[in-house]
Amino acid sequence: MKIDILEDKGNVFRFSLKDSTNMYANAIRRIATIGVPTFAIDTVTFYENTSSIFDEYIAHRIGLIPIVTPQKGYSEKDEVLFTLEATGPKTIYSKDLESADKEVKVANENIPIIKLADEQRIRIEGKARMGTGIDHAKFQPGLITYDEQSEGVFEFYVEAFGQRPPKQIINKAFEVIEEQLQELSSKVKKL
Repeated sequence: MKIDILEDKGNVFRFSLKDSTNMYANAIRRIATIGVPTFAIDTVTFYENTSSIFDEYIAHRIGLIPIVTPQKGYSEKDEVLFTLEATGPKTIYSKDLESADKEVKVANENIPIIKLADEQRIRIEGKARMGTGIDHAKFQPGLITYDEQSEGVFEFYVEAFGQRPPKQIINKAFEVIEEQLQELSSKVKKL
């Protein structure tokens, strides 16, 4: 197999995979989409919410905000606390979520969460944890597609949502595939 990089700019990464099969190309796409671990705010505790929007709606919006996932130093057992406290009138944006860890923060600061009217208050805590897209879509690191150019030649398009750089998503997908194959191999040897 041979890989040629076609584009590596910002949140977009394109590459060509040659001398491969449709099954292998699809495995890369699937694992990159649902198997690469990323941070997302998974639980939200409301201490005060006098806005006109239900807690569940706000929690859902916060959960879908991409959270930067550092490449090393974190495991799936780690949790990072985010806090938010505000009084209206004002629009609350993702940048208003304060992280307890400077490495794990919101990927895009300009995502609107809620608009508070006069004297409306919100005070919450959210816990971010690592997960994969197989658990929930909020853990998906990006959009990954491929197109078969000719027999054995596949062109991949990776657009990152901000949790990880797009090239890192693909590299991590390869690591996950390798780990899964090693685990399968060791289980088969025990039979």
